[in-house]
Amino acid sequence: MESILDIEVIQGYIRMCNDGWLLGWHERNGGNLTYRMKGEEVEACRKFFKKAPGDWVLMDVRAENLKNEYFISTGSGKFFRNVVLAPQDNICIVEINGSGDGYRIVWGLEKGGRPTSEFSSHFLNHSVKKEITNGEYRVIYHAHPANLIAMTYVLPLTAKAFSRALWQSATECPVVFPGGVGVVEWMVPGGADIARATSSLMREFDAAVWAHHGLFCAGPDFDITFGLMHTIEKSAEIYVKVLSTGKKVLQTITDKDLRAVARDFKVNLNEKFLDK
Repeated sequence: MESILDIEVIQGYIRMCNDGWLLGWHERNGGNLTYRMKGEEVEACRKFFKKAPGDWVLMDVRAENLKNEYFISTGSGKFFRNVVLAPQDNICIVEINGSGDGYRIVWGLEKGGRPTSEFSSHFLNHSVKKEITNGEYRVIYHAHPANLIAMTYVLPLTAKAFSRALWQSATECPVVFPGGVGVVEWMVPGGADIARATSSLMREFDAAVWAHHGLFCAGPDFDITFGLMHTIEKSAEIYVKVLSTGKKVLQTITDKDLRAVARDFKVNLNEKFLDK
């Protein structure tokens, strides 16, 4: 093996970045992706680490359960469209310190830079998901899917309003995300406040809408997490297209139908979002 780019986890990460770009979710430097690495993945990559790691950088958040972990991250100000062309300049691997409140770059961003400006949000979301899934969840993905963002202008910014609208727009939705989606009202991105607000929602949901901004998704691997983002945006596209006809809705997926889907597919639908 001659390059870190030959390692499966790095290849999977790059593919996910490129898939999001091809779907139009990452204009300019929009969006970010982080992955909490497995021990064996770290060891496979270690021989490619910098001989002199970057300086330790303290964060404005702390997570005890993430100390000494390693993450793959997109770079702040970097473009998703360039990840597949020059991964070493646009993504990085960071090591978390022994206090769980700082990081240093051990690979990547060869032309300078730092992890995504929303690393604090990712970091706290990872902390919550590691805790409540016994370490199963490893991916946090943030993108700017246009149809979902459009919905934040016309729907009440509540988990019930968004979950019902998405469930009723495509039959597979109650199966893919039976817990529904959370919603964060508009906040300035990149800081500790929005990080805490989002991580609080991640205790209940695998997806959190950022009003007028985008969507955060969490999952155990690249395929499941990307599939969640894709399913939500496809449903949002259907919802927006229905609205755009200007015609009265004559039929929809009813609450009875949603319960039937949940029963047959053996998923636990979030009943608090259904009418009794």
